[in-house]
Amino acid sequence: MSKLEFEKPILELEAKIAELRNVGSDSTLNITEEIRRMQQKADKLLQQTYNKLTPVQKVQVARHQDRPHFLDYVRGMIEDFTPLAGDRRFAEDKALIGGLGRFKGRSVVIMGHEKGHDTETRIRHNFGMARPEGYRKAQRLLDMATQFQLPVITLVDTAGAYPGVGAEERGQAEAIAKSIETCLRTKAPIVSVIIGEGGSGGAIAIATADKVYMLEHSIYSVISPEGCASILWRSADNANDAATALKLTAEDMLGLKLIDGIIAEPIGGAHRARELTIESVAKQINSGLDQMIPWDDEALKQSRRQKFLAMGRAA
Repeated sequence: MSKLEFEKPILELEAKIAELRNVGSDSTLNITEEIRRMQQKADKLLQQTYNKLTPVQKVQVARHQDRPHFLDYVRGMIEDFTPLAGDRRFAEDKALIGGLGRFKGRSVVIMGHEKGHDTETRIRHNFGMARPEGYRKAQRLLDMATQFQLPVITLVDTAGAYPGVGAEERGQAEAIAKSIETCLRTKAPIVSVIIGEGGSGGAIAIATADKVYMLEHSIYSVISPEGCASILWRSADNANDAATALKLTAEDMLGLKLIDGIIAEPIGGAHRARELTIESVAKQINSGLDQMIPWDDEALKQSRRQKFLAMGRAA
């Protein structure tokens, strides 16, 4: 497991516990009580630490490489997943993956950003930063959902859309805007979950949904703290201040009425209990779909439109 700086005291204590357990297995000494006492201390320290995370610490947790990613969720909660590749215009984008499958017995369209877990897969998936063809593929899948009356599940985990020259030349901004528009006119229920980073237009392009949920330690923002700091303070060193000012945590988003709910993570974050996290996300998605199925096409579309038009309005 990769290390977070604020977790250092916890990890050191857990390392000592592991050493004691190894000694206990090779020795006649009975150190069970000492291990139990130290484990209780580690558990308490972990809970205290995660109960008071600062916004910048939440950013670090949201980016943790061991958090479950899109393909982990697909393996954990989707049966018979059939990926559908390509935008039918230019190419296949591996940062945004989508296809068909069965969720809790329902046929669904599912799509999301895949960051990858190691150097090889991160490069293959472009660190979860989709190019225009990825968002045009999303549009194709959303249109398919309308045509075949299939609910849509989207899982968001991206620092933002890919800002390279090639992506801009192929119409990155237009692709994102069109993807948002397609979400708004889709005549099928859409449930979206921010599972890690929800960065800028790259996130909202597939998160313009009827129900939007966030994992407890995920983030959702118009720009990264580092990007914001470099613009406002001319230095990324002020990322801590930017993270606080951006109001990017799940609690902030719920308070601003920009999301519909928060999915609790296991103590210590999703990276410490991946399967339990996937189970919690699946449960919330199922609950969200249950609230909308069966649906009236036009009423659903109008309700979604009004939801986003109401955001930011003064009471």
